[in-house]
Amino acid sequence: MSKKIVVTGIGASSPLGGTASESWEALLAGESGIRTLEHEWVAKYELPVTFAGQARVSPSEVLDRPVAKRLDPSSQFALVAAMEAFADAGSPEVPSERLGVDWATGIGGVWSLLDAWDTLREKGPRRVMPLTVPMLMPNAPSAAVSMHFEARAYARTVASACASSTESIVNAYEHLQAGLADVVIAGGSEAAIHPVTVASFASMQALSKRNDDPASASRPYNTDRDGFVMGEGAAALVLETEEHALARGAKIYAEIAGGGVTADSYHITANDPEGKGAIRAMRMALEQAGATPEDVTHINAHATSTPVGDINEYRALQAVFGERADTIPVSGTKAATGHLLGGTGALEAMFSVFAVQNRVAPPTINLVDQDPEIPVNVSVQPQPLGDGPQLAISNSFGFGGHNAVVAIRSYDA
Repeated sequence: MSKKIVVTGIGASSPLGGTASESWEALLAGESGIRTLEHEWVAKYELPVTFAGQARVSPSEVLDRPVAKRLDPSSQFALVAAMEAFADAGSPEVPSERLGVDWATGIGGVWSLLDAWDTLREKGPRRVMPLTVPMLMPNAPSAAVSMHFEARAYARTVASACASSTESIVNAYEHLQAGLADVVIAGGSEAAIHPVTVASFASMQALSKRNDDPASASRPYNTDRDGFVMGEGAAALVLETEEHALARGAKIYAEIAGGGVTADSYHITANDPEGKGAIRAMRMALEQAGATPEDVTHINAHATSTPVGDINEYRALQAVFGERADTIPVSGTKAATGHLLGGTGALEAMFSVFAVQNRVAPPTINLVDQDPEIPVNVSVQPQPLGDGPQLAISNSFGFGGHNAVVAIRSYDA
């Protein structure tokens, strides 16, 4: 890959904050975005899990009411994050045919779908909203972003579960390398904190059940970790070639140095216990970045706080990094944000951009008793990364055996 691809704009709406900077600052401060759900449906359906990482700021507080009303919450979050990122990039003046969108979601418009089903059962077909299908379709967030910015180069959607938005960033990198666009808005969004999804994840024993202490429920690497915590929101990165960014005088946060996408083809929910797909994805990202494992200075791990998932990822890290798997600063940021499913990779890529730019690994909260079988270098306080060039990788693995890894390098003009 001959072109240098850089990040010039960042936006987010997360359980930690309504903007990218608020989310990053809260993460560094060791805050938790996990809270008890106050919806009446929690008690109505007697859900076994009563907490989640709801977005700190509702998109309805940001978007005009007529706009929000025509969008599923997953699309609302997408538009909020993309608007912030594009403005942060200086609202680049680029021909519509040279502006692309690479977006992602894991589940899509579940609220629109199930609200419509309730309406059909209770009030009949004439009361179902005409825009139900355009609101529930998985490509709706990408379409909303592309229409708002008149992005006509392309508007593509990835739906690969929890690997989705990391894959969308890798796709954006490759699309820019291929010359399909000059500027790309890449990211992912999810709004799936719904009684059906909560009940389903709880039924498969995937969620933590620490109802009495939500803030400490997500605890990657802890000996008593008992499952992940659902989250919602979105994150967006504006990407462009270095040449294009410099020509318009844009500020540059970091470089997207490479990526890797693989499949386990092993099990619909469990990852390959040998981590072969994860290992290949990490190695592909480093190879595309022109880097070696020795160059990596920070890892934002997938680290969902599940008993099996955390240790399987560690074994994959051992295969790639050898003894350095225990010394490279590692962050498990889902401890603070919960798991944003299709939006989580973009949020963690954003955190990785900030990490290499500011030369600090964000803390992993709730680590009280680290599992001796996972002796990674993880800190409950922000950990300085030192001087010199920084190279981070951000890992995402999803149901269906999807693996995606993005490599992010510090930028020095």
